[in-house]
Amino acid sequence: MPIIVSVPKETVPGEQRVALVPELVPRLTEAGLEVAVQSGAGELAGFFDDGYAAKGARLEAEVFDKADILLKVQPPTIVEISHMKEDSVLICFLQPYTNATAIRALAARQITAFSMELMPRITRAQPMDALSAMSTVAGYKAVLVAASRLPKFFPLLMTAAGTVTPARVFVIGAGVAGLQAIGTAKRLGAVVEAYDTRPAVKEQVESLGAKFAEAVKEQVESLGAKFAELGLAAKDAEDKSGYAKAQSEDFYQKQQEMMSKYVASADVVIPTALVPGQRAPILITEEMVRGMRPGSVILDLAAEQGGNCALTEPGREIVRHGVVIIGPMNLPSTIPFQASEMYARTVTNYLAHLLKDGGLHLDLEDELTRGPLVTHRGEVVHEIVKARLCSENSTP
Repeated sequence: MPIIVSVPKETVPGEQRVALVPELVPRLTEAGLEVAVQSGAGELAGFFDDGYAAKGARLEAEVFDKADILLKVQPPTIVEISHMKEDSVLICFLQPYTNATAIRALAARQITAFSMELMPRITRAQPMDALSAMSTVAGYKAVLVAASRLPKFFPLLMTAAGTVTPARVFVIGAGVAGLQAIGTAKRLGAVVEAYDTRPAVKEQVESLGAKFAEAVKEQVESLGAKFAELGLAAKDAEDKSGYAKAQSEDFYQKQQEMMSKYVASADVVIPTALVPGQRAPILITEEMVRGMRPGSVILDLAAEQGGNCALTEPGREIVRHGVVIIGPMNLPSTIPFQASEMYARTVTNYLAHLLKDGGLHLDLEDELTRGPLVTHRGEVVHEIVKARLCSENSTP
């Protein structure tokens, strides 16, 4: 019997993405898999049932109970998990550090669950890096949202009514989302400054335009972003997987003090600093918000983990001290067509990695297989997630 790969319709409110797009169905069927897509699964993203059918997918009213491999965007609900086949495989954004109940339920049903957030940031994993793909979408959309709320033009304009000065944008955190925000803000004509604690990232920002290194001069001049020199780089700001590490409270306090002038002079501030599994660090205090010009905008890309601004309210747009503070949730879902295409490619690439001779082959010695693996054979096997669960169980 062929392995059945199923794609359900997402049920989380506001989620418009889908885990597989029609153009990738042939890649799975040619690998000997059978593809079943729940009717209407891709409609909100602009992918309709006839498109899937034309590419060889079977349309079903329900897909959970027949799936050998289930591809999702959001984590399954407890009810959805109860409908999944025992010993089946799940690949999705599992939210492993905050989703204890679902993870226990997956283990209880003997489901092998892979969390796309846990993909190691190594060269071999780049085509499977769903988190970076979605960060690209979020960084782009963040600038558009901020520009739409700013009561100013972004570019320099020479008009008959006089010269309009360009907006100033300050991006905090120059990972994938930050770099995309820098590039988008520059393309809209803003004057952009950026800052990141990681020394390696400084070089990436310079390549987008800060005038420091002769070796990157052509790239520097291509966009023109300037790296904010705070003299405060953290040598151990990355873990071995390439993700940001939390710093001490003293470090964050010094960082806040040194960033104050950049925040105060900016029309738009886009903080993006996240630490996996932890509350986002507070980088913008209420006092710093008070120092901003009325009408300025803070678009907090760390809102889903509490926010980098002390005043951010996740999922809401508020005004404090004359400053618009936006805490968006799930920005990638607001550009569902391309976000679905990008996510589906990373998931399909990862599934291809797990397949061998038409069947699932899990090499637990391979960090690409082992890294995102959360539950397997009835156990929570990811060490950090397991430690979190044990800690929760021991808390009175």
